[in-house]
Amino acid sequence: MPRDSHHVGMFTGRSKCWASPLNWASFADGTKVSNPRFLRRAEKKLGRLQRAHSRKQKGSRNREKSRARLARAHAAVASRRADFCHKASTMIIRENQAVYVEDLCVAGLGRSRLAKSVHDAGWSGFVAMLEYKAARYGRTFARIGRFEPTSQVCSACGVKDGPKPLNVRTWICAACRTVHDRDVNAAINVLALGRRESLNACGGGVRPGETLAAASEPGSHSGAE
Repeated sequence: MPRDSHHVGMFTGRSKCWASPLNWASFADGTKVSNPRFLRRAEKKLGRLQRAHSRKQKGSRNREKSRARLARAHAAVASRRADFCHKASTMIIRENQAVYVEDLCVAGLGRSRLAKSVHDAGWSGFVAMLEYKAARYGRTFARIGRFEPTSQVCSACGVKDGPKPLNVRTWICAACRTVHDRDVNAAINVLALGRRESLNACGGGVRPGETLAAASEPGSHSGAE
């Protein structure tokens, strides 16, 4: 795969995005990917198959057939989600030399009241695909700390404007009066943080290495080597 000079920062719309037909992911250049919601769209059919399965007599051949139909329907949903994630991750890796994403605690979000929507988004598997494809094709991949206030900081002047409810999708910076799209602004901040870490000695530590104490230093053993 040829080298590319483009860098990209990605941001998911948090629970608000996953629970509603909004954006699945937003990028620093303003591009947005709509939420496919594979499980939500198939819920009506899955519910009908599940009810039909529960009415079948246990141990009967009809129950086994209905179980197989239900399993195939769930497998189809998982297959469509995986296909979407593979195509999206391949496109991103092909078009960018460096990819930066936010390190979300998906397991924690999966224990909330929006667990179904969180798992339906398939973000954890998508990020895993980005990581191994970046390693395979020589791209840079990095995660930004999950506690970084990416959606609270103005990407134009750097002022922290504070937390906002999830229903606030656009906001105006109190310092520079710049109008921000919440998700795009967060993606820009993710990109800036990723570049900062990569430029900081390629993400290496900045603490000085350990050295022997001077022989005349109080409390040290004389002649220490």
